[in-house]
Amino acid sequence: MTVLEQMGKNAKEAARALAAAGSLKDKALLEMAGAIENGESEILAANARDVEAARESGMSESLLDRLKLNHDRIYGMAQGIRSVAAQEDPIGSIVGGGVRPNGLKIEQVRVPLGVIGMIYEARPNVTADAAALCLKAGNAVILRGGKEAFLSNQCIAEVMRGALQKAGLPKDGIQLVQDTSRASSMEMMQLTGYLDVLIPRGGKGLIRSVVENSRVPVIETGAGNCHVYVDDSADIDMAANIIFNAKTSRPSVCNAIETVLVHKDIAETALPAIKARLDEKHVEIRGCERTRAILGGEIVPATEEDWTAEYLDFILAVKVVDSIDEAIDHIARYSSGHSEAIVTRSYESAQKFTERVDSAAVYVNASTRFTDGGEFGLGAEIGISTQKLHARGPMGVNQLTSTKFIISGSGQIR
Repeated sequence: MTVLEQMGKNAKEAARALAAAGSLKDKALLEMAGAIENGESEILAANARDVEAARESGMSESLLDRLKLNHDRIYGMAQGIRSVAAQEDPIGSIVGGGVRPNGLKIEQVRVPLGVIGMIYEARPNVTADAAALCLKAGNAVILRGGKEAFLSNQCIAEVMRGALQKAGLPKDGIQLVQDTSRASSMEMMQLTGYLDVLIPRGGKGLIRSVVENSRVPVIETGAGNCHVYVDDSADIDMAANIIFNAKTSRPSVCNAIETVLVHKDIAETALPAIKARLDEKHVEIRGCERTRAILGGEIVPATEEDWTAEYLDFILAVKVVDSIDEAIDHIARYSSGHSEAIVTRSYESAQKFTERVDSAAVYVNASTRFTDGGEFGLGAEIGISTQKLHARGPMGVNQLTSTKFIISGSGQIR
């Protein structure tokens, strides 16, 4: 038995206990939140070593931002866990059913998925979020983070395992894979006897690899090629503020925008205002020919690759479009299906955009940066699903459950 198979065996045993843990899960979650806060100095020390190594290896500043922890982020992790604990327990809730003509009582109830595997990249907060959500939904979780955040992940995972044990639950409900080589992720993709579902969270390359190679069922969390369309009726100041926030507040996250589409009738006024805001953060604009004609030749010419790019950096593709229909067609062709926004004063345009844009989150006059489990009231998230089966959008506790049917009779036979 390999190390991962043993971890899978331990997780299956832990999952049986967690499925029936009831209120002990909330006790464990509160213990975990407190333990993370109490272990702040230890976690920050481990994270500082990860950040130093990543910087020496040439990681960009925007990606370093995803890796870095500080007091506020650790506090946010703990508060996220407390928010998950405060949610209603989905396990055992009845989602449907009735009594058949033959007297059989049928109930469809929520149950855990079982053992969840997570493969993710350099964001140590995912370790806490994923563990908390899986626990609340009665699942065991095997976490396989990236090498860039290994020391941070290891420290956070050990703190949470200790809290689980203190609450009277099996610590193997949360396990971290110690091997960060490609071999360990490939083995996880084949762990059909132990994992019930596998969730990748990271860049396009990671997600594509898991989707194409996994024998374990996958919930695909999407890369974020997100768009803002500025309609001809838009409030220009609002558009500039939304674009500035959606691009620059944290460019390294999946809900940051990568492309702006501007209606031709407003472009000559809107584009200079948008560029003025983006210049505050030295955002590089890669524009179509009409964008360059308005903003000047210093704008980098956009190529076909720019419309598909997830930059995760202070770079933005900009295109002038003739109509809302052209904007919707562009999004349909190039979007990753994550988050899109329209800025408009027109009710008709807003309705057309929300009806015809097929992404997990579609906004009217708001930043795409709100596509987040915490912002949606889920406490935390295990990822943003861009697929259409099982779950779509931010995945909270309910999305980490399945259902089963319970049938009660009085001797009926068929």
